[in-house]
Amino acid sequence: MKDLGPRLAGTPIMSGAAVMADGSLVLVLSAPDLLRAASCWQPGAPSRQTAPAAAKTPQRNLLVAEDSITARTLLKNILELAGYRVRTAVDGMDALITLRTEPFDLLVSDVDMPRMNGFELTARIRAEKGLAELPVVLVTALESRADRERGIEAGASAYIVKSSFDQSNLLEAIRRLL
Repeated sequence: MKDLGPRLAGTPIMSGAAVMADGSLVLVLSAPDLLRAASCWQPGAPSRQTAPAAAKTPQRNLLVAEDSITARTLLKNILELAGYRVRTAVDGMDALITLRTEPFDLLVSDVDMPRMNGFELTARIRAEKGLAELPVVLVTALESRADRERGIEAGASAYIVKSSFDQSNLLEAIRRLL
């Protein structure tokens, strides 16, 4: 899946585009946007109705750094359904570049990634003046005590193991940190 680009980035309900095996182009719908639109719709109401709560509470910007497209998409969908604005990065290096160019309220990162792993990314964030206070949640398959300690030593604000992953634990950790 590819982003729609800067001109179409704000298009409601569309999260990207994909090229099918036969070469045809298809638009990819955003499940969180569809659910939000459906929850606001009422019979006989105008089709562009917005949720009153959404207008009152500012959305928090989160960055998800994950090299697995499946895990990245899952995390993005969970966080968007919870009301966060989410950008993604394909690895630690991509995340660091994005963090240096755009403001974010929190980072959710995998650990085992190419180019720069989550431990290195967290340590680099803690070493940079403008990023040092950014909350970092590591979501990883590495579950040993030594790995957890390494994450905390690098500066992670929370450490969640994928084998016992529960989205409510992730969302609670994020709420606590924000």
